[in-house]
Amino acid sequence: LSKEFSSTSSTTTVGTITARMTRNGHAVMEKGLINHADLAGDRGGIDDIFDETYQEKEGPKPPLQYVWRNIILMSLLHLGAIFGLMLIPSAKIQTLAWAVLCFVVSALGITAGSHRLWSHRSYKAKLPLRIFLTIANSMAFQNDIYEWVRDHRVHHKFSETDADPHNAKRGFFFSHIGWLLVRKHPDVIEKGQKLDLSDMKADKVVMFQRRYYKPSVVLLCFTLPTVVPWYFWDESIIISFFIPAILRYTIGLNATWLVNSAAHMFGNRPYDQHINPRENPLVSLGALGEGFHNYHHTFPYDYSTSEFGWRFNLTTAFIDLMCLLGLASDRKKVSKEVILARKMRTGDGSHKSG
Repeated sequence: LSKEFSSTSSTTTVGTITARMTRNGHAVMEKGLINHADLAGDRGGIDDIFDETYQEKEGPKPPLQYVWRNIILMSLLHLGAIFGLMLIPSAKIQTLAWAVLCFVVSALGITAGSHRLWSHRSYKAKLPLRIFLTIANSMAFQNDIYEWVRDHRVHHKFSETDADPHNAKRGFFFSHIGWLLVRKHPDVIEKGQKLDLSDMKADKVVMFQRRYYKPSVVLLCFTLPTVVPWYFWDESIIISFFIPAILRYTIGLNATWLVNSAAHMFGNRPYDQHINPRENPLVSLGALGEGFHNYHHTFPYDYSTSEFGWRFNLTTAFIDLMCLLGLASDRKKVSKEVILARKMRTGDGSHKSG
């Protein structure tokens, strides 16, 4: 079968696939992997493709080392979010609308930005869009783009192994938030250091954000969301801080974390039953389309992370709008024929029931 991608102007065939299947469910040729040279040339790299050669080290696992600073800060953050929930009945409707807007903008900084654009290079963005997504990414405060991309590519390349930063085989809590409360497994650090991140280093927007990340977070994640309702419609400073800043930020974090936890455990696997990631529509609703995770780990280079277009997928609609406005281009899309063939070959059969 041909592996095909469609862009804004054409369809490009990249490599061929035969019917043999690997441990992680990625189709391979009889003599090896997909033609990764062609795939790399089309997207600029292959570090988000599962590495079948990796083997976990034998012997006892390293002991957990708690990061107490993160434990304390995350606990305080979630307590603040609970307080923010209690303040919602007292907030003005403009403040609630502003909080929702901040959530959507910051989420796009992750989904359309650090994830689909920079981690997977599944479409191309012009400078104005890249600047907007960088601003939105700083508002999301989930590590700078460079670090986010590094960890995410490691996650795909070594999914559900010791080298996966949020290995779901270590349980729901670990893959959701626990991985941020302990020191990384040595294999995560080792493999992350070996990734080719030259594309990130060559991106001046990404490196500018990395250089000024901390002040950008203070300004965009906390100060701006707080000041706008306080200044423009005389909302109380307490409500302005705890709803559009703290509560919105906490919800955004958990929406992303659910992709790492719930979408790796709960749902069907119509594309590849041999990998953990699942199709989880509820996660897609909260994470703007990132819950179609069995599809995404099967076809990480598809800009939509789903075969269903805009359904439960605001990020895809946003990227399509940016293409319409001339700010994005070269969207990579897997052909329907390849998707169907993959369902028939490695899926769990759930696609037959609709």
